Order: sequence, then structure tokens, then C-alpha cells
Amino acid sequence: MELDFQKVIDISDTPVARRAQVDAVLERARWASQAFQRYDRDMTLAIAEAVADTAYEKAAEYGEWAVRETGFGVAEHKTIKNQLTSRTLFEHYRDHDFVNPRIDRARKLVEIPRPAGVIFALAPSTNPIATVNFKVLAALLTRNAIVLSPHPAARECCTDAAHTLARAAEAAGAPSGAIQVVTDPSIPLIEAFMRSEKTNVILATGGNAMVRAAYSSSNPAIGVGPGNAPAFVDATADLRSAARHLIESKSFDNSVLCTNESMVITLAQVDADLRKALQQAGAHLCSEEETAALRGYLFHSRGFNVEAIGRDARWIAEQAGFRIKPKASVLVTPVTKIGVAEPLSKEKLCPVMGYYVARSVTQAITQARALLRMSGAGHTAVIHSRDAATAMDYAAAVESCRVVVNAPASQGASGFATHLPPTFTVGTGFFGRSAIGDNIGPKHLIQWTRLAYNKDEAEEMGDYSALGPRFSGPIPPAPADGVPGSAAAPNVTRLPRAATPVTAEERAMREDIRRIIVEELRAVLRK
Repeated sequence: MELDFQKVIDISDTPVARRAQVDAVLERARWASQAFQRYDRDMTLAIAEAVADTAYEKAAEYGEWAVRETGFGVAEHKTIKNQLTSRTLFEHYRDHDFVNPRIDRARKLVEIPRPAGVIFALAPSTNPIATVNFKVLAALLTRNAIVLSPHPAARECCTDAAHTLARAAEAAGAPSGAIQVVTDPSIPLIEAFMRSEKTNVILATGGNAMVRAAYSSSNPAIGVGPGNAPAFVDATADLRSAARHLIESKSFDNSVLCTNESMVITLAQVDADLRKALQQAGAHLCSEEETAALRGYLFHSRGFNVEAIGRDARWIAEQAGFRIKPKASVLVTPVTKIGVAEPLSKEKLCPVMGYYVARSVTQAITQARALLRMSGAGHTAVIHSRDAATAMDYAAAVESCRVVVNAPASQGASGFATHLPPTFTVGTGFFGRSAIGDNIGPKHLIQWTRLAYNKDEAEEMGDYSALGPRFSGPIPPAPADGVPGSAAAPNVTRLPRAATPVTAEERAMREDIRRIIVEELRAVLRK
């Protein structure tokens, strides 16, 4: 019988082959996560710091690469984000202990940190490298293994960055396979990773459809929702400062951060002065005709025009058919209503910001609530005010898990211009149909086993002051090194494979892979 070898060997994109590839990658990650439990806090911090330093040194290179590959944003601003998610992020968490037990003698409790294990992490095209940096460091600080899946539009820069961070981690002593990347992501492959029982938690940052897929995967998932932040500027605000913060935030990286302000809501008594302050800060106030042109360009029957994502204000204005001054960085579009009938009150990941004048504080707050109900529930709201009572009323009314006060929202909601925890994954809480409303960080990648003593005073608590896990240090590299599809970092020194005994579990996995291949070949030959 003469075989058609092209048909015989072309099984790489079948469900069975995908499952084999996914299993190989996740099994290697599982081994790394278990090996990581042998590391003490000093070793863990040393690895994380080495990776943070490498990410910082490569911040500019990857910032330029991300813009070149995706076409989104500003290289200089992406460099800043890459720096913030490297050394700045590490320094924020340097004094946090995610490794050693916590002892509470007053309540007779001992709490032992337990890492999630294997994290499957999605990275978006809008903030690719910053998200990779953030998720890798969060995983390393908590002694988890992570498998990264970049958006196809940012595949090259994310893959290179992941390999670079993996090399740095392993050179500092991390277990082999602690950082891996899906080098050729596809929707079926990503879904297979998310649904695998070997994935312990999914860290989802990306489009709404992908986040919802993560939630429905049957595995624990931490995700985000869309932003659509209302920014209320009341009569007590420092208008020049408010305008500066609004433009600084909305123009940052051409507004690709979902924490940016979508709509300014103000009052009639400060309307004229605020418009003037916005123009002085770098805004172009659109006429009715220009607003209509932008409405038609940015929104069509299928939704938002993705061609405008991360583009600068001048380019967007030209596409809409009008010109602006070269120094103008944000297009401000006055509107007379907020809601589904006004497309410009929807989320806009570009430097276009709506502008609405309310008759009273009560109406302003009502309109801010309406904006979030339409899109962005749970995400972010903003207020510029020097009146604490108004700020409290606003925060208590809007359905948002974070309200930024007198600061730029892009940087403030993500914790870099406020004292919120620094993050590139923003939880939207119950308002946004998520279980977590915090700024996501390392603390969400561990849970705690608690020893709880009887409350009876007669029951004495044991002495745990000198006790804890036995941190025996690194062990030889993962037995699955070199498995095709595992995306292992190249040029990393490894012990010979013979130095690592083959476990019964690995032998069973190899037999499963052989059986899968044989079954696929038989199926092809029957055709």
C-alpha cells in the first residue's frame, strides 16, 4: 500500500494533538511549580529581582517593538509602563512575605501560604509587555509556574520577552519550566489550555469574549471587564489641575489602558472655564460637525472601529475628515446625552473623550451611574473635587470598585499615581460579574491553609516560632526539557537528562502520547 505521507504527518492541528501539546507544557509547568515549593523567601526574592532587573533593562527595546508590531500606542509611554511593571512593581512587593507561615498567637491561628500551582495567563495586544512583566513577577513572587499566551497581534514581542525573562529566572536559580510561552497561539489551543484540568488558575486580560471563555472553562479564573470611566469635575475642583490630569491620562499611550477616562461630566457654572483649561492642557474641543464626523468614524454597525485603537489624535481627526493643531493630543467631543443612543458615551481606547454638562450634582452622579451601567460596571470612576462630601456621595453611588480622586485615571486606577496596589489586571467585582474587585496582585495567586486552635482558654496553642516548611532548595531540571511545543528558553544550561529519573507519572504520560499518535495515524490510513 502506498501512503500519502503528507496526510499521515499533518496531524498537528487536531484536537488530540493539541491535547498532547497542552499536556506536555502543563506537565512541565506542574513539575516546576512543585520544585518551586522547596525555595525559601530569600531565594524567591533573588529570582524575582533578577527578572525585574532584566525587564527594566529591556523596557525601551520592547516598548518600541510592541508599537512596531501592533501599531498601538506610543513607544515612549510603553517604555514607562514596562519600567513600572519591572523594578517599581518588585520594590512595591519586596517586603511582602508570600512564602513563610504567619502566626497569630492572639487568635491562636497559624496560616501557611499555598501557591496556586500552574497559572495560564493571557496577554493583550494593547499592553503586551507590561502585562507579561506583571504576570510573570506576580507568579514568581508566589512561587507559581506560569504559561503565557500572547495575543496573536503581539506574538513576536511577547514570545521574545517571555524567553528573555525565562533565561533570567533560570540563571538566578528558578526551576526549569517556571516560565513558558505559547509560541503559536490559536483560539482552539488557548481553549484547550484553559479547559485542562492541569491548569490551576487562569489570569485573563484581554477582550471580553476571551475573559468570558476563561470564566466558563470550569477552572478558577481571575479576569477583567471593559472600562468606561466617568470623570466628574465639580464646582470646587482645581480646574487647571483637573484639566491637566484628564489630558495627561487620556493621551498616555494613546489611551489604550482600559482605566482611561471615557467621559467628562461637569456643571454649567464651571463649563466655560473647564473648556478653556482643557484647551490649554492640550485638548482640541470639537465643533458639532467634528463631533458628528468622529461619531460616524469611530462607531459602525459592528461596534467600535478597531483601526482607531491606540492611534494619536491627529491621525484620528484626519481619518474623520478634519484637521487639528499639531500639539493637540486629545479630541474632546461635547454631547447632550449619555446612553445607548449616544455612541460617544461608550468605551473608546483612543484619545477621544466625551464631554457632558449636567444641571446639578445629582444629575451628574446619575449620568455617571448610567455610563457605567451601559459599559464598564465595576471598573473605574473618577472625581475631581475638593469637597469630601461630594466625593463620598459620588463613590457611594457609582457602581465601581475604585474611584480615583484628583489624579489621572490611567495611572491612578492601576496604582502608579495612587496608593492602590500596582497592577495591569483590574478586578471589576460583583458589579462587573467578577468574584474579585481588587487590583489583582500576587496575593490573589496564593491561598492559606489555617491551623485553628480551640477558642477555649484552657486549650494552649503550640509553639510554632521555630517551625515552618522545610525549604530544601533547587532540584535537577524538569524531566520534560526539550519536549516540542514547550517553548523552553534556549541557551540555558541544564543537567544531562540521564541525571533525572523518569517517574511513573512521566512514563504514563509518554505512553498516552504514543497511543494518541498511533490512533491518529490509524484514522488517517483508514480514509
